[in-house]
Amino acid sequence: MRHERIGSLLPNRWKYQWLYWRRQTPWDTQVTPPEVIEFIARTPPGKALDLGCGTGTNAITLARHGWQVTGVDFIPKAILAARAKAARCGVSVEFLIASVIDLPALAGPFDYVLDIGCLHSLKAEDRTRYATRLSRLLRPQAWYMLYAWLPRTWEGGVVGISTEEVEILLREDFSKGRTEIGEENGNPSSWYWFQRR
Repeated sequence: MRHERIGSLLPNRWKYQWLYWRRQTPWDTQVTPPEVIEFIARTPPGKALDLGCGTGTNAITLARHGWQVTGVDFIPKAILAARAKAARCGVSVEFLIASVIDLPALAGPFDYVLDIGCLHSLKAEDRTRYATRLSRLLRPQAWYMLYAWLPRTWEGGVVGISTEEVEILLREDFSKGRTEIGEENGNPSSWYWFQRR
């Protein structure tokens, strides 16, 4: 059974902008997840892309560990905050205002792409465009790490993406490394590690 975004169930760009202006951004924890720290600890630095980077926490962590990082988010206020935060931390990160499904300005290939929470919020047709662009941005043997909600009830509908859907979406160009099912605030979620063929 497919679980897609249902019309107004997920916040649109304007709602995200409004939440940033009101500083009501519970997803912006200011903490890099242990899964990302583990990856950084065992992987030599290269060129990284943080999709949906928000205020830059993970991009900055990568830069502090020697990565050349590009962060992308479609909310201008988030990107402005990310640029200011990187300057305060004394690291160089390229932050761009762009949608994760439309990334013409990016110069790959990348060695590592991180997505914490973008893919599961896209419409089905946008997920396909996302996967196609992702394949083109990663060099062979590069890693893609994804954190996504598993299907859950939210604001009167069902949102998220199943592990089967993720694997089907990426199977043409990626090999699955591992999947870890967990939860976020009592709701199911999953981490995925894929490697570009």
